[in-house]
Amino acid sequence: MDSFKHEVRDHVVAAYETILDELKTLWQIAREAWLLILLLIAAISVVIWIAKPAPPTHVLMATGVPGGLYEELAKQYAAFFKKNGVTLELVPSKGAEDNIKRLKDKKDKLQAAFIQGGLLTSRQQAKGLLSLGSIDYEPVWVFYRRSMFPVDDLKHHYDFLDRPVAIGGLGSGTHLHTLRLLELTHIKLNDNFKTLTNEESVEAFKNGTVDAVVMVDGIDSKNVQAMINDPKARLADFTRAEAFARLLPFYHVVSIPEGSLNLARNDPSKTIKTIAPTTNLVIDPTMHPAIQLLFLQAAEKINGGRSFLVRYGEFPAYKDSIIEESDVAKSFYKNGAPKLLEYMPFWLAEFLDRMLILLLPLVAFAYPIMRSMPGYRANRIRSRINEVYGALKLFEQELEDHFDPSQQEAYLQKIDELDKKAQNLRVPRSLMSEYYTLRTTIDFVRNLIGRFSKGEA
Repeated sequence: MDSFKHEVRDHVVAAYETILDELKTLWQIAREAWLLILLLIAAISVVIWIAKPAPPTHVLMATGVPGGLYEELAKQYAAFFKKNGVTLELVPSKGAEDNIKRLKDKKDKLQAAFIQGGLLTSRQQAKGLLSLGSIDYEPVWVFYRRSMFPVDDLKHHYDFLDRPVAIGGLGSGTHLHTLRLLELTHIKLNDNFKTLTNEESVEAFKNGTVDAVVMVDGIDSKNVQAMINDPKARLADFTRAEAFARLLPFYHVVSIPEGSLNLARNDPSKTIKTIAPTTNLVIDPTMHPAIQLLFLQAAEKINGGRSFLVRYGEFPAYKDSIIEESDVAKSFYKNGAPKLLEYMPFWLAEFLDRMLILLLPLVAFAYPIMRSMPGYRANRIRSRINEVYGALKLFEQELEDHFDPSQQEAYLQKIDELDKKAQNLRVPRSLMSEYYTLRTTIDFVRNLIGRFSKGEA
């Protein structure tokens, strides 16, 4: 038992002395190689400064007007972000025009919004925005009162325009699309056109204030569903949908199969067509790349499946070329999400990605510095040893050429000073042989003083 305790104590003492010896060595290296260490710290600082900043944990996103599909869709995105450690704050807005204006405003903190395709018609108008791609179709729904046309025999989609028609609230996507379609068909605005929000349009149709409603929204929005489920409403057929899509390329032709809206009453009574812009995920160009990637992952999970108008895997995709596609989106659509995200959570994958970019140049720069530190220190110590050697040589030469017995004490004091200077050197193990050779040489010169004083030299 005593031998075991003795052995344990020996191990503890050995470990303590080893750690203490290493700490002393590190301290000596720091004292000797401070210039290289300072250079290394400067390099680390520069790399950190130029490296990608960490992504924000709080992002603002516009939801559009209340009751629209964007509001419900944004809530799903917020839940996805929350699971990944980022707060997506949903901000109500006045509609598409308001969203575009706020995203372009560099002072506004809003960074993302859903915007209907076709609201911007040129790259110049879209300047200051980036697109992460399209995530869904938003059909142009034109509902009219069944009693106006007992049989679905409309020759054109605008046969009922001599009645009151709700065309969306000012600044909304519905309103802007309606104006463009009216302009294309050379129909001028008049008092029959009512600027009502989609929610107000539904109520106005129910109480008989309007006889037709135009909406540009997703099929799952509560306002569109309210009109689909209203037995007094019938969906108009865009008989010239292909023509509209050719003239305005941001429109896509979509079909509503016979009976698909309500099988019980076979609504619609035949397969009809309409046109649809896409829902685009638009961002501020300053958005952090990692947050852009998180939006794209959310879009893939939430909008990547099959729906009433969408084939499986059709979205997200870049389908509206007016707004420039972000580089992150280009990489995502070409290569998919980074492999790290398949094996670890977003925050960890993003951290490792930033650290990799940070450490690669740092290691490339730091490795030669770290490798040169022992040699640098050895050369510094060797130069000090050689400095003492040089002083000894001059002193020995002085003794041989001009020895004065009366100066013996001064000579001994001089050699003691050189000896003390040698003793104060912090010498690594690799230079111990040179150190002790120096001490032996000092003793040789000291003995030489004694021999000169006795007249033996």
